[in-house]
Amino acid sequence: MANSHQPFVALIVGVTGMAGLSLAEALKSPSALGGPWKVYGSASRPIPTWFPSSLLDKYIAFDATDAGNTADTLAPISGEVTHVFWVAIQVRESEQVNVTVNATMLSNVLDVLKSGPGGNGTGSRLSHVTVQTGTQHYMGPIHNPTESGQGLEPHEPPFREDLPRLPYPNFYYALEDLLESYAPSLTYSVHRSSIIIGASSRSVYNALLTLAVYALICRYEGLPFRYPGSRYTWEQHNSEIVTKVVRKQQKNSKTTKRTIFFSKFGSG
Repeated sequence: MANSHQPFVALIVGVTGMAGLSLAEALKSPSALGGPWKVYGSASRPIPTWFPSSLLDKYIAFDATDAGNTADTLAPISGEVTHVFWVAIQVRESEQVNVTVNATMLSNVLDVLKSGPGGNGTGSRLSHVTVQTGTQHYMGPIHNPTESGQGLEPHEPPFREDLPRLPYPNFYYALEDLLESYAPSLTYSVHRSSIIIGASSRSVYNALLTLAVYALICRYEGLPFRYPGSRYTWEQHNSEIVTKVVRKQQKNSKTTKRTIFFSKFGSG
């Protein structure tokens, strides 16, 4: 049942990642806009032992790729949630599969929350969805250039929100199209962050942790701290962004009444 004393109720999907954890901290802060917030956090696995459960009102584990499991798990809160913060990702064997899997996940979650407790839209309070993507929106399949099927031609920085899409498969595009299909019944914001660095005990996407380990190895072995990547990655335009900036963007956009896109401008 919706709680009249909780005007804003968040569901953070992917809460155990760097951005998800930082978002939970921000929403539970006494200074959070629109607070106090009720915060549900979710991921595909049981809550890790290291995760500070005090940041959440409840942790929910479910498989977003499974429509039935998603419906069974989220139906009890479908009349409460007002805002979804989507910081989840699954990476599979190809970008075409990534498109299918990640769009299915978001679709399954939104279908349940928009259906509400009655299953027909009655009682749904969902009004805004925030989705985190990245600068691959502007750069194409940089992690696997062969997926372009031709020479990879990314946009030149600075990146602007209104740049046309590149002619390569990209699940970011699928997520944005899915959000648009719910308009105007939902407002949404898309945050195209660059490389995110922040506190994490195990995230494979945390460049800060990787660089710290590499630096320690170099110091231990007495080796110079040289760039560890390839010539291709060295020549790319990129930048980094810390989780505090990401969460501030998303926290400040959650009550917007219009569609907003954020991007991190590329730098040399």
